[in-house]
Amino acid sequence: VDFKRPRPGRRHGARIIGSDPLQVKVGFGAKPLFSRVQPPLILASTSSYRRELLARLRVPFETLPPGVAEDHLGEESHADRALRLAHEKAQAIAHQHPAAIVIGADQVAAAGEQVLDKPGDAARCRAQLERLSGGIARFYTACAVLGVHAGVRLAHVDTTTVFVRRLTVAEIERYVASEQPFDCAGGFRAEGAGIALFERIESQDPTALIGLPLIWLAQALRAAGLPVP
Repeated sequence: VDFKRPRPGRRHGARIIGSDPLQVKVGFGAKPLFSRVQPPLILASTSSYRRELLARLRVPFETLPPGVAEDHLGEESHADRALRLAHEKAQAIAHQHPAAIVIGADQVAAAGEQVLDKPGDAARCRAQLERLSGGIARFYTACAVLGVHAGVRLAHVDTTTVFVRRLTVAEIERYVASEQPFDCAGGFRAEGAGIALFERIESQDPTALIGLPLIWLAQALRAAGLPVP
């Protein structure tokens, strides 16, 4: 019995996270009779937050940019938009890598009917927090898992409701200056000091607010044949 562990490496245009699972080959001489290889897992995302979340499941994966425009179409709801974009991201990579299991994800944040985009700078960040002070924001986090060869097609939308406490101007200015959450919809980073701005959160999955619903995703990956954990 010959135990071989491939050396970690890189693919052009992709980042490989972890290493391939142990392959066991039984054979006579150099010719193996069989090998056990699980399908590769790909995260169709450039988000460092989603990459860090998925790494918590301890399944080797790589990331690839999906190259999908995140446009709003007509009268679609916030949840429908998030689900559509998650599917489009997963499909864009699944078509290129049909043997892989591909994860696509998207999140739409809203205060009422107003979409809360990533603020991008301190002024917009303060404006979003002033808008949310004493109010409610809802985060619609969609996740799609696709596998062309495996016949896998799963999807889910988590709705997380954030109740923001009433904030003073000084608190908003101090928070924005200290954490600079310019790449976070709503103007706060929930996994950081932004949690201190909340009264409470209602959600089925606490990781969904950060960008990836890990409870559902772990179930989906197990259904797709991947060992989690």
